[in-house]
Amino acid sequence: MRFIRNYSMCFQADFCPASSCIHPAMSCAPSSPDHSVQTLYAEHHGWLQAWLRRRLGCSHSAADLAQDTYLRVLLRPQVLPTLREPRAYLTTLAKGVVSEHWRRQALERAYLESLALIPEALALSPEERLELLQTLNEIDAMLDGLAARVRAAFLLSQLEGLSYTQIAGQLGISERTVKRYMAQCFEHCLALVE
Repeated sequence: MRFIRNYSMCFQADFCPASSCIHPAMSCAPSSPDHSVQTLYAEHHGWLQAWLRRRLGCSHSAADLAQDTYLRVLLRPQVLPTLREPRAYLTTLAKGVVSEHWRRQALERAYLESLALIPEALALSPEERLELLQTLNEIDAMLDGLAARVRAAFLLSQLEGLSYTQIAGQLGISERTVKRYMAQCFEHCLALVE
């Protein structure tokens, strides 16, 4: 929320104080009063939060995801001058944010369930758990742009330790296709790291 308020301050001031401007690549002057982040926020934030609350069933999560949605708006200021249907645009962005939210929660649940199976003597410290969970979220984000079968082949290989032959049998594809999927996944991950 502070992030959006600080950015909005740039629209209200005649100048952009360095302490207020949070993204130097973005212009601090709105293209028109009708197409500023401040206006979009003021006119549609309540509606967006209510829309998210209905989807999530939790007002706190809805508030967080509404802010995440407006963060995405801030990262794409070039869209605002041509925006004709602000609620449709916000809905599209919010659906992506909600999808990430559910995926992240499913990943965290699976992680916590697997932790519960570890004997207490081998259990990780809270710091190690957080680090591992953050790493899992980063891996999940990296694999997000891949097709479901490519992602599945990679996870079966790297997390389950299955051979390409075993993966081919489990996914019902040829071993050659598994090799192609793995190469595609490694190329994708390398491109993101560079």
